[in-house]
Amino acid sequence: MTRQQIENAIEIEGLRKTYAGSKRTGPKEALKGVDLTIPRGSVFGLLGPNGAGKSTMINIMAGLVVKTTGKVRIWGFDQDENPRQSRAAIGVMPQELNIDPFFTPREALDVQAGLYGVPRAERRTDEILELVGLTDKADAYARTLSGGMRRRLLLGKALVHAPQVLVLDEPTAGVDIGLRQMLWQNVRMLNEQGMTIILTTHYLEEAEQMCDEIAIIDKGSVIVRDTTQALLARMDAKTLLVRPASGAPAFPLPEGVTREDRADGWLAFHYPRSRVSAGAILAALAAAGVEVADLSTAEPDLEDAFLDLTRR
Repeated sequence: MTRQQIENAIEIEGLRKTYAGSKRTGPKEALKGVDLTIPRGSVFGLLGPNGAGKSTMINIMAGLVVKTTGKVRIWGFDQDENPRQSRAAIGVMPQELNIDPFFTPREALDVQAGLYGVPRAERRTDEILELVGLTDKADAYARTLSGGMRRRLLLGKALVHAPQVLVLDEPTAGVDIGLRQMLWQNVRMLNEQGMTIILTTHYLEEAEQMCDEIAIIDKGSVIVRDTTQALLARMDAKTLLVRPASGAPAFPLPEGVTREDRADGWLAFHYPRSRVSAGAILAALAAAGVEVADLSTAEPDLEDAFLDLTRR
């Protein structure tokens, strides 16, 4: 199979990682036989609570942690058979700000490109500096950069060798709104150019907006993997918000509907959308003589689905 025919950017089979224990604690199994494929050209969310195994999986893909057993293929290259090619196919923007304070952004990108064996004539240092918004800071020492600028530099370092797969590990943790918007604009552009993006984040609204598919990892195992819309559709819940023109006394509701009287005067009716319609609730309101001044509906979001699945 040629590189052009590859369907999956990442293929993981039976991946296990066990960390050696100490005298006080036994061995810890961080990954428990994970099977996962990530389609080429997708924006893929890798979500899970702290300690679920996400960072271990990312570090194994990046070649920074040695797996215990299993197979990992990146852009068609088996890590065991073609370690250099598999590492060259992936770039990682880490969560930690691991930057040499005595290098300028230009020097940091050049050094990173050299580590990946990118010839000087093929380096895109100025192009990447412009992409991440550091052109005017290209020759300033990294120690003088703000936290947001350092995150931009981390993204630039991950791109120096033109990887086919880009991993963003908590990329917007602690950054301001402007940087967050710039980052997502760049991510969308890179994805449109064909780069596969893997995102880990605790800001689930970002994952909901950005990701085509999502896998949720908990306690070392993938507990669910589906499209973002399908995950949301699993939540058989909906809320009808009603602001009555005047007070609303207690009245009979369809079976399965619960009522919440909020402090701001709105009524929230929670119901299973597979069995109850909003029209049935409105009919009950009308039968009780409640005049509706305003109304809206609220769908479950990815945070609701995430909490539901991990609690199980």
